[in-house]
Amino acid sequence: MGDAIGQMLASAVGIAISPLPLIAVILMLATPRGRSNGIAFALAWTVSLAVLVTVVVLAGSGADASEGDDGPATWTLWLKLGLGALFVLMAANQWRGRPREGQDAAEPQWMRAIDGFGPGKSAGLAAVLAVANPKNLVLAVGGAVSIASSTADAGGKAVAGVLMVVVASLCTTLPLAVYLFGGERSSKVLGDWKTWMGRHNAAIMTTVLVVLGAKYIGDAISGLAG
Repeated sequence: MGDAIGQMLASAVGIAISPLPLIAVILMLATPRGRSNGIAFALAWTVSLAVLVTVVVLAGSGADASEGDDGPATWTLWLKLGLGALFVLMAANQWRGRPREGQDAAEPQWMRAIDGFGPGKSAGLAAVLAVANPKNLVLAVGGAVSIASSTADAGGKAVAGVLMVVVASLCTTLPLAVYLFGGERSSKVLGDWKTWMGRHNAAIMTTVLVVLGAKYIGDAISGLAG
């Protein structure tokens, strides 16, 4: 189980510190229906990730992703190599598209429409951001493949999958907890988070993607060479 948790943790943390869902849920919480919208968003995000991770882990485990004590199957190493290269390319694209000095990051059009959202639209947006956003999708698939290719038994993989979803959902559940239990200071705390994450979005995601790319490529090369 320790192997499965260690393999997926970097991907889970990468999703958890992704600025986009965190900013989205904070905007949700500032709407007239903030409580219901925020809860719907956080629940839909968590459930969507759980479904995706479960499907990939089951599919990978059923396809002999692990070869027992000898290590992961060769196809999983090639997949991780491809994902690692994709992470590096995404990092380069993220850095090239960063706002220049004195410029503000462009706000997606859907963010300006959030004030009119209800719980249904909030949940739908969460599902889209969780499994259709390219960065989160690649991170989630990479983490789930790491679990599937680990040497853990079925129970260990299940625990690792649950832990991955819990950690990866902190970007939505933590702001919601601050809103529900933070009292009068919650608005200022969440506003400060939103401002900081929006300002440093490019640097955060570039760093995360480069680190993950290097890890996946290194793991894949080490496994293939062995």
